[in-house]
Amino acid sequence: MCFSAQADLVGGLVIGAIGVDVLRHVNGRRDHLALAVMPLMFAAHQIDEAFVWWGLQGHVSATVGRVAMWIYLLFAFVLLPTYVPLAVLAIEPRGGRRRVMGAFACLGVGVSGVLLAAMLRGPVTARLGDDHLAYATSLRSGALVVAAYVLATCGSLLVSGYRNVALFGIVNLIAVAVLARLTIDGFASLWCGWAALTSGAFALHLRYSTSRTRSATDLTSGDVRPTT
Repeated sequence: MCFSAQADLVGGLVIGAIGVDVLRHVNGRRDHLALAVMPLMFAAHQIDEAFVWWGLQGHVSATVGRVAMWIYLLFAFVLLPTYVPLAVLAIEPRGGRRRVMGAFACLGVGVSGVLLAAMLRGPVTARLGDDHLAYATSLRSGALVVAAYVLATCGSLLVSGYRNVALFGIVNLIAVAVLARLTIDGFASLWCGWAALTSGAFALHLRYSTSRTRSATDLTSGDVRPTT
């Protein structure tokens, strides 16, 4: 959400309400559960960033702010690159698309490992920017790692057979390009905030997508493409 601690807090609460609605529409589709909990995860992520703001502004202790910063970056840098492709992979019927998504998941694991190593190597910092927080690590080959991050998190969404999920990927890919153009040091804060907002697409997907109950013939006939 960025902009301010208050914006992060309000955004987190709104996204959390969306997340509750998403879970109400899982309707026993356990394969959708990992995707369905993402809005709640993003909501907690945005509320956590409010504490990073407050730590930098002196409203909470520096220790609380630093712990919140580590939680924020572990989610953004380490969890998301692996979690997103795996969550999308879980809802996809068997076929060629799953193999592609498996490759994105492997890439995500690699990105998570590289970013975790950079964080552990340190230093890890956050500072107040112009209407955003600027996070920094000792990342080497930053442009390459960022490209791999985007490919892992957006690529699996783009190849999904579900139109709503693919649309979510397209919107986020466009947002990545725009935000990277606007600011580099605020990218982690701005893009995660945008992804949190657009995770409302999952609510639409779970509300209106049909059940994945299919015959054995449908599941083994190749690359089945869901329509919603």
